[in-house]
Amino acid sequence: MKENRRLRRMVVGNSTWHWTVRRRSHRTHGHCLLKLTLYPEGPRRRLVLVFAPAENRVVSSCYFAAGDLVRLPDRTGLNLYEPATVRRLLDAASPALDRSPSAHTVELDGWPYFDTITAPPPADPTTGDLTTGDPTVTA
Repeated sequence: MKENRRLRRMVVGNSTWHWTVRRRSHRTHGHCLLKLTLYPEGPRRRLVLVFAPAENRVVSSCYFAAGDLVRLPDRTGLNLYEPATVRRLLDAASPALDRSPSAHTVELDGWPYFDTITAPPPADPTTGDLTTGDPTVTA
């Protein structure tokens, strides 16, 4: 599988971020890692989200597409090469940079942020609907 180490660019409001995805593989699948690294333009700080295999959690290797993450019980998946996925992860994890203002690198387990951005939307208490807002459709 070819490694795609390109540095990508994303504009979020007035800020420009650069991001890259790195895969580290070892002989056994249990030691494969995916790292999403985000660099804000300006001061050299970085936010690193690490995705390692865990119980009911799979990171891509040669068995499926590069950059894929899958939560097995519900088969929810994300791809770290998709800008929309990276944007949602950045929105969820960037407050960690503010909590560690002097740290050059903030490295975090990425799975809690995966769960945050893939959680189903809360039910609308006024309509009882999860997605459409249609009062005749209830969960």
